[in-house]
Amino acid sequence: MIRPATPTDATAICGIYNYYVLNTSITFEEEAVTDAEMAARISETIAVFPWLVWEEQGELVGYAYAGKWKNRGAYRYSAESTIYLRQDKTGRGIGRTLYEHLLRGLRDAGMHSVIGGIALPNMPSQRLHESLAFKQVAHFEQVGRKFEKWIDVGYWELIFSSDA
Repeated sequence: MIRPATPTDATAICGIYNYYVLNTSITFEEEAVTDAEMAARISETIAVFPWLVWEEQGELVGYAYAGKWKNRGAYRYSAESTIYLRQDKTGRGIGRTLYEHLLRGLRDAGMHSVIGGIALPNMPSQRLHESLAFKQVAHFEQVGRKFEKWIDVGYWELIFSSDA
């Protein structure tokens, strides 16, 4: 089941996200996020942008959300997207379905473009974005450092329409 996230989902979302924080370079955060901090992030995001969760038998196993791409007013029709799944739930189509719902909501809300940032290499995320018609538009070398390694970041963009 896909539904909107609420701040009460913070503990389950931290359970998913903090695995990636502590064990991977997929996110550049380096310290686990507290439930209270995540609840605040959710509240701040859902005031303006969608944050969706995927539940199976009452258990939250993934989430996707969007936020501002940049703060300047001219960027108001562009959003940055994020998606995370519990590590044992990948490869089953959950991410694609969840992301499709997020993208549909952004398009319906009047967004023109969506940008996904990916710490590289991350072939599953690259394939997911490209399967949804995102195109790679940037590759920054060695812009992050985590676990004593330099990490590249790529950006993929999806444009909903080319109306002037």
